[in-house]
Amino acid sequence: MFLDLISSRRSVRKFKSKPIEKEKIDSLIEAALRSPSSKSINPWRFVFIEDRNLLEKLSKAKPHGATFLKGATLGIVVCADESKSDVWVEDASIASVFIHLAAHDLGLGSCWIQIRKREHTPAKSADAYVKELLNIPDNIMIESIIAVGYPDEVKKGHLKDSLQSHKVSFHTYGTK
Repeated sequence: MFLDLISSRRSVRKFKSKPIEKEKIDSLIEAALRSPSSKSINPWRFVFIEDRNLLEKLSKAKPHGATFLKGATLGIVVCADESKSDVWVEDASIASVFIHLAAHDLGLGSCWIQIRKREHTPAKSADAYVKELLNIPDNIMIESIIAVGYPDEVKKGHLKDSLQSHKVSFHTYGTK
C-alpha cells in the first residue's frame, strides 16, 4: 500500500476552490505530529492557514515558486525551534513529507514551497517575510510552506522505468 501511495503521488499546483473538511485537516495535523524527530525532541511547529487573504500574501513570500499557494484552500507553514535541535531542518523536512503523503492518501493534492534560504526581496529573506506576516518569533525558523487542496489537475505517477536507478550503488560508491 505504501509503494502504491508513493508511486502515484505528484506535486499539485492547481486546486479546486472546495474547502477541506475538518476531519481531513485533523488527519493532516496528526500526520505532522507523528513524524519522526531526532532524539524525540520534536522541534517542529506548524501553522495551518485557511484564510484566503493570508494565503495570497504568503504566495508572495518569494518571487518564484510560491504563487500557486493563493489557489490552495490550505497552507501549512512548517517551522522549527532551532534552539531545541541542531537537526531541525531534517526534522521539519520529514514532517513536511509526512504531510504530503497524508494529503495524497486523503485524496488531496499538495506542493512544497521552499522558504529556508530563499529571498523575498534582495533586502529581505522569505523567512523574515513569513515571520512578520504570521507573528512568528525569531528563534522559530521556517523550512517550508505546503500548499494543500483538492487537485484541479491530473498527474500520473512517474513510471518505474523513469526512476534514476543509476544513482544507486551497492557496498561501495559507484558499484552496481
